[in-house]
Amino acid sequence: MTLISEEEAELVRPSGAECLLCGQSLEHGYLCNGDTLATARRLDRMPRLYEALAAFLHPSGRRPELGRTRPAEAPLPVSETVLGLRGPGGIVGVLEDWRSAMQDDRGWSEPAIAGTTGRRVVVAARALGMNLEWIASSWPMAGAFAEEIRDLERDVASIINPPEPSMRIGNCPAVYADGQVCGAVLRVLAGTTEVACRWCGCEYGPESWLALKSFQPDAATPGGAGALEARPSRA
Repeated sequence: MTLISEEEAELVRPSGAECLLCGQSLEHGYLCNGDTLATARRLDRMPRLYEALAAFLHPSGRRPELGRTRPAEAPLPVSETVLGLRGPGGIVGVLEDWRSAMQDDRGWSEPAIAGTTGRRVVVAARALGMNLEWIASSWPMAGAFAEEIRDLERDVASIINPPEPSMRIGNCPAVYADGQVCGAVLRVLAGTTEVACRWCGCEYGPESWLALKSFQPDAATPGGAGALEARPSRA
């Protein structure tokens, strides 16, 4: 990896560029304030996510297919996915690799590696968090770094907090006081009959689901036939 100074990094990234994660326009730097804050929170959660995975190491038992199970097909004693995330190439490997790359580009020595895997996760996440201001403002690798940290958290969350089964029924047609249509995706969770927009808070009962079809984006224009009278608060 090419070693660059902070002064050289400022020259590499001209003003008026975009956030390397979300594409938002920036006056300077590589990450917008929102993505910088989100990355900081993800790094702060990494040690807790690592510890939470321990409860999912042993896969839950499942009923074998009758007449087809042989001793060689017995399930593994641990979950391979969880073991991978808690192993050398998982959470700790991702964090330590990025810490090493960051310190190399800053002209610092290679970070010392010591302690249990859990302790190493804490140390690497903390070191990256402490340097996040420089990463966001001066490091050309900031976008790839923030993206991998985001994806890593999603991988863990899919195991410890899997999303509930849901069905998309359309977009929220509620209109704000300024005439803007909400447009957020509406989903109904399995086993429920009520739908509430997670963005604006408008609620839709089962009796209104069919009507939502006529209020979708192609018809939902402010003040037109596609705009519902509900006017939620932005608060």
